[in-house]
Amino acid sequence: MFYKSIFQGKIEFDNPRSYSKALKMFRHRVENYHKSTEVIFDEELLFHEDRLTIELPRTVLNTTEKAWKTTVSLLSYTAQFGISGSLGVWMIDEGKLMHFAWIEPESDKAVVKNYLMGKEMSKVEGKEDEAIDLLTKAIELYDKHSQAYERRGFMNYILEKYHDAERDFSKAIKWDEGNAAAYLGRGRIKMRRKDYVEALEDLKMTIAKSLALQDIHWHARRLKADCLIHLKDFKGAEFELRFFIKKDFKKTSRNSRHKKVSMLKHAIVMKELGETDKALVTLKDALKIEDENQKYVEDADIYLEMSICKKELGKNGHLADLKRAAKMGNKRAIGILENR
Repeated sequence: MFYKSIFQGKIEFDNPRSYSKALKMFRHRVENYHKSTEVIFDEELLFHEDRLTIELPRTVLNTTEKAWKTTVSLLSYTAQFGISGSLGVWMIDEGKLMHFAWIEPESDKAVVKNYLMGKEMSKVEGKEDEAIDLLTKAIELYDKHSQAYERRGFMNYILEKYHDAERDFSKAIKWDEGNAAAYLGRGRIKMRRKDYVEALEDLKMTIAKSLALQDIHWHARRLKADCLIHLKDFKGAEFELRFFIKKDFKKTSRNSRHKKVSMLKHAIVMKELGETDKALVTLKDALKIEDENQKYVEDADIYLEMSICKKELGKNGHLADLKRAAKMGNKRAIGILENR
């Protein structure tokens, strides 16, 4: 049986010797461990001597599960001779993810060890400075390490060193134009300084360089909607938010905690587009979400918007919703009641 498979990314080698060794071992594995029919890609497609890389632009094809696993195993083995980079590999059956592999160098090379330790440290709250030190060591040993620049940029962003973060994200993009996370990071910085037009370009690149199977893709689409709202492109924002709120995120996804607030934003945008009746339906659906992780919106905010929609549509219940929002502590609702 054949399944939809997606491959994309690149692995870099720091010198011709490492590149040649990787190619030699790739050939050895193919000749001695795998049947040629089980390997999806020929070496001519993968290896680029002029750039000292293994590269796969986004490639979508149908493969057997066995061929997928064989190819992933071969790529994972060969990547260990590399110095930086990553390859993402997915297998999908009728829209559902069957298998996923994230391949990157994992060796005893100092560059690799410092990067991997820095990457892990970057996930620990309060360890930002330690992560930066490790990532800086990796960069000093290999100054084209796009992933290390991106991780260090994220740490600088957390520490509110925005100038340093933007410099790191730009360096990451310079050395790997496919680094979706670096575009996202730079876009977020531009949003902070209210440069929504420029931020929009970086977010579009994040979306283009990532897959709908990845959380980062939806993170970028959500932020893109925010930019479009600030730019008063409500039609564009509605498009992005509509797809975001329809997406069924796993609870482990950071995007899941933005579902309720995105429904509120979608309703506000729909009202701006003259679709107040549809906005009201979305607001009612938002109230049905009972999830303690929905930290970015209060039910009082939703009741206030419901009151406004109902009043605009001439429906009963708008005053009750307004009073409920005020009772919950919504300052705007309190102000409206006081000035009636």
